[in-house]
Amino acid sequence: MDDLRELYQTTILDHNKKPRNFRVPDSANHEADGFNPLCGDKVTVYVQVKDGEVSDVGFQGSGCAISTASASMMTEAIKGKPVADALALFDSFHELVTSPALDEPDAEGVGKLTVFAGVREFPMRVKCATLAWHTLKSALEDSDETAKTE
Repeated sequence: MDDLRELYQTTILDHNKKPRNFRVPDSANHEADGFNPLCGDKVTVYVQVKDGEVSDVGFQGSGCAISTASASMMTEAIKGKPVADALALFDSFHELVTSPALDEPDAEGVGKLTVFAGVREFPMRVKCATLAWHTLKSALEDSDETAKTE
């Protein structure tokens, strides 16, 4: 578990300092805003869906390191996937970060996102890690409401 914790810290810092896909894609045809009222994190997720696939994705906003890193890694994980797979990944990621901290993390289906298993030890930070994901789901479902982590 110490190796996973070190990887978690390194990955979070890297994606926070150099977030991937921190931009507004020119051809986005879905977008949603997200807000974590507990800490003030804000994110907007932009998605281009073409032929049922996430062909491009980006995000903008401000938030803590965990929130930014999660959004960055999310964009990398869903780009090129069918929408149904992106939504299924939301479910798998949510299960990963909300499962009991004493359980061995179930990495099946989440790949590199397993590093976020460390968030389970800090329940208040789960909302930071899932904000971009809830916002992605809202964007893909064309929801007009601001996504929240409540």
